[in-house]
Amino acid sequence: MAKKEHISETPATQLLRKNKVAFSEHPYDYEEHGGTGVSSRELGVDEHHVVKTLVMQDEAAKPLIVLMHGDCKVSTKNLARNIGCKSVEPCKPEVASRHSGYMIGGTSPFGTKKSMPVYVEDSILALETIYINGGRRGYLVGIKPQVLTELLNAKPVHCALAE
Repeated sequence: MAKKEHISETPATQLLRKNKVAFSEHPYDYEEHGGTGVSSRELGVDEHHVVKTLVMQDEAAKPLIVLMHGDCKVSTKNLARNIGCKSVEPCKPEVASRHSGYMIGGTSPFGTKKSMPVYVEDSILALETIYINGGRRGYLVGIKPQVLTELLNAKPVHCALAE
């Protein structure tokens, strides 16, 4: 009898299970600095459907999360305009880890250490299924994008730039 690969709980999967969210688990071989290109290749899915979780901060150094298509970049200028801030910039990796409680490369918007506002590129919400980090390097979960607005109260924004 083949043993299914066991994936230990993360704060993200605990939150999803607690809220009875249906999700599929997708472990893959993590590559340092491989990003969504590696995860989409390993999972055999379109990189546009892999969503990256970015921890950023506004001009007052207040942290926020931006969810973006794997094959796009964030226009920080457009994001700042969308959310009524003067400026937005990515957090330094150690600061992002402190806010989220996750290692860089394993950041999930679910179950973060600090409560932060979440913004999602609006076109992500139109996809049927998205693949987003499950709280560990080399581990994505497949969910319906509506979970982002229902569970995280994610606000739709328009700030994507093609990579």
